[in-house]
Amino acid sequence: MIFRNVYEDSRRADAYAQLEFPGTYYLAFRDLPRIITEYVTGKKALDFGCGAGRSTRFLRQLGLDAIGVDISESMVHRARESDPQGDYRLAEDDGSVSLPAATFDLVLSAFTFDNIPTAEKKIALFTGLATVLRDGGCLINLVSSPEIYTHEWLSFTTKDFPENRDAKSGDLVRIIMTDVEDRRPVEDVLWTDEPYRGVYAASGLKVVETLKPLATQGEVHDWVNETRIAPWVIYVLQR
Repeated sequence: MIFRNVYEDSRRADAYAQLEFPGTYYLAFRDLPRIITEYVTGKKALDFGCGAGRSTRFLRQLGLDAIGVDISESMVHRARESDPQGDYRLAEDDGSVSLPAATFDLVLSAFTFDNIPTAEKKIALFTGLATVLRDGGCLINLVSSPEIYTHEWLSFTTKDFPENRDAKSGDLVRIIMTDVEDRRPVEDVLWTDEPYRGVYAASGLKVVETLKPLATQGEVHDWVNETRIAPWVIYVLQR
């Protein structure tokens, strides 16, 4: 399998720099304040795979002292442009982060592991992230559900990629974002629940809660499938 990180691209970075939490993305972040209130006691947070900084800014708006880290130089540049007061750092070429152990009360990874291609790389990164958690700290891994690649959504379309239905964990899948002008397909790596749990266990992490957020009719959006199929999975992890 040849995998290319499509987010290491200045045009893609420009699109993401303008993206906040529209449509289907709203469901990814809607429940995070409750989760953070329940599981996180301190203020130090790491946003691993921060992209153009929207999730880092989200954490800061919740009152957390957040650092954003990303492997994409283009994304980090846009994050710094949008938020000059923020702390945004470039990760190493392998995605690792050089930070002191037992530093953070929260590590958030929003969509990052959709783009990490192998179990070995996932385990290496999760193991490193576990070491920077303080005792009692929490790691929130927010990922795309397998179903997001086989249905239509308010913010995404997959109808041009019927081959996604035959994809197995570890295979490339494609999806188009409809909330940005850049309509080039995004290439992700499908990773299902059981392999994720295996990766967590191998990294010294345990799952303390799993959420599959569904929309409600009372929310002000013209939902497509979001009220009956969860587009995202949120894993709450501890050492």
